[in-house]
Amino acid sequence: MKKKMIALLLMLTLTASMGGCGSADSSGTSGASDASEASDASDTADGEGTSGVEDGVLTIAMECAYAPYNWTQTDDSNGAVPIKDSNEYANGYDVMMAKKICEANGWDLEIVRTDWDSLVPGVQTGIYDAVIAGQSMTEERMQQVDFAGPYFYASIVCVTKADSPYATATGLSDLSGGTCTAQIATIWYDSMLPQIKDAKIQTAAETAPAMLTALETGVVDYICTDMPTAMGAVAAYPDMVILDFSDSDDGFQVDEGEVNIGISVRKGNTVLKDAINSVLDDMTADDFNEIMNDAIAVQPLSAE
Repeated sequence: MKKKMIALLLMLTLTASMGGCGSADSSGTSGASDASEASDASDTADGEGTSGVEDGVLTIAMECAYAPYNWTQTDDSNGAVPIKDSNEYANGYDVMMAKKICEANGWDLEIVRTDWDSLVPGVQTGIYDAVIAGQSMTEERMQQVDFAGPYFYASIVCVTKADSPYATATGLSDLSGGTCTAQIATIWYDSMLPQIKDAKIQTAAETAPAMLTALETGVVDYICTDMPTAMGAVAAYPDMVILDFSDSDDGFQVDEGEVNIGISVRKGNTVLKDAINSVLDDMTADDFNEIMNDAIAVQPLSAE
């Protein structure tokens, strides 16, 4: 009898201790910190039968300052989505694609604004589910994250002022000796500009808008970027022109990963990657271009 009583007491104690482990009340609130949420995402985003979006909300990170891929605006016009923890809205090609992915999978969409250098670390640690931010699918990045996609194919170009002596350039050799820059931590700055002989490469710009400002104000003679960003630039700055050497023997040497633009997820989260690819696989390059043209058409002239 004494043994039965001891066993019963042990069971009651265990039940009581387990009851104190819940993280959310009946209203669905938990009061968890960002660090706790990141830890939870880390536990579930390992690809073992989970998608990383068990709460039904796909949390996407982007700069919201990289038109026409993404930008910040003051209202929800043209289908813009609220930016978390702000009174502003995000729009652009990345937002449009994120909405299509969420609609197909029955998820709600949450946009987080962060700087470029925080994108990869944030998805690695599970602070957000994925990054849709115009990232090239380079070998270096693929060692850090997994990529769905491509969700766009972007050739590499230069942009200069229409009245610049470099505006008539027909190849990289014609850019020799010019001052130039590109956005920090991009293939444009790290891999492309060094291919221009005797180029006077200036300090990298922190953001795409800063890169464009450097060109517009005459700090540099030209910048290097991808075609969508260049198209957005000339839409916002009519005095700029695009230098496209992709069909020239005197153009940039690029590999496939540098022109393929992908959506990054945490390493091993194959279920989320597959869910995103299930949408992208049904789309063509023409579909991507059509949506990109729509983004450029509604881009604010001062999109940041």
